[in-house]
Amino acid sequence: MFNEYNPAEDKMFHIINNEGSVENKKWMPKLSNDQIVKAYKDMLFARIADLQIVSYQRQGRIYTYPPNYGQEAIAGAVGAVMNTDDWLVPAFREMGTYLAKGVTLKELFLYFMGHEDGSIFKDAKNILPMSVPIASQLLHAAGIGYEIKYRNKKQIVYAFVGDGGTSEGDFHEALNFAGVWNAPVVFVVQNNQYGISTPFKEQTASVNIAVKSLAYGLKGIKVDGNDYFAMYAATDYAAKYTRKGNGPVLIEAVTYRKGAHTTSDDPSKYRTKKEEQEWDKKDPLTRLKLYLIAQKLWDEKEEKKLIEQYKKEIDRQFIDAENYPAYKHEDVFQFLYSETPDDLKKQKIEYEKFLSWKESLK
Repeated sequence: MFNEYNPAEDKMFHIINNEGSVENKKWMPKLSNDQIVKAYKDMLFARIADLQIVSYQRQGRIYTYPPNYGQEAIAGAVGAVMNTDDWLVPAFREMGTYLAKGVTLKELFLYFMGHEDGSIFKDAKNILPMSVPIASQLLHAAGIGYEIKYRNKKQIVYAFVGDGGTSEGDFHEALNFAGVWNAPVVFVVQNNQYGISTPFKEQTASVNIAVKSLAYGLKGIKVDGNDYFAMYAATDYAAKYTRKGNGPVLIEAVTYRKGAHTTSDDPSKYRTKKEEQEWDKKDPLTRLKLYLIAQKLWDEKEEKKLIEQYKKEIDRQFIDAENYPAYKHEDVFQFLYSETPDDLKKQKIEYEKFLSWKESLK
């Protein structure tokens, strides 16, 4: 696969077209009908949850949120390939992979409500918390990969970053370190065309992101990130390659952020409706659904019922999160130092004054 889709030649690996028809039978993954239907259901759940979370945020019930809208095939495919013992080192736009790992929506809700318990992930094994400092998590992934190789374990690491993160020094340091030490890391770049408002054409002079793998001695591939089958096949191939001790892999998943960068962003300021409409034709859920319908594995009536079920479950977990015990404000200050410094004590006093003032307004 890596030779056939050499990133230096800017070839993009894909399997199905926008109408859901298989164009690349050679690389079509051997998935059962049940597995494919489950993949679509998981992606649909992630999308409905994503849209509802934006609605909760607009109601003032959670804080700033980064939508996953339009990128579900990437997270869904990685989640389907990933083993239970493998490590997940996320950025912040991989809901489907979080859920596949065992993270609950309730925990994600708590996180975006500002509660530290939202990062405990009680039933999810080998996963790091969400990373907001751009690309810093890739260094952690490379380090975990080094430890895995040093101890001769059979695990691998899946690390995510956006296209904007590839302009950070941490991205290059992580790839270089992983390449030198043959660390078992699959780096997944979600190239959603914008680093906040910076278009991809202004992000790098390279022909693509995948080609950067060559400079660090890694295998790399550019994949249609809105094609579930292509993402599954590429991730599965990379995982098997890496697990055998062949070293790290860089996957560039080409996709489109259909929503805003975060709920604090207005994408109409820097992109056009025409561009959005063109990418709508490549929507990952639509493409997989068209495939399922053609195979007589899906119908719209079933989907409508399923969406209603999903909405009720999402609301249930959100209400559970809203009723969760409040985060103790003193915990913000008392666990950073063995002895609290004076400036932090002053901050605590100021914060308590603010809370008192806020309470007096009720």
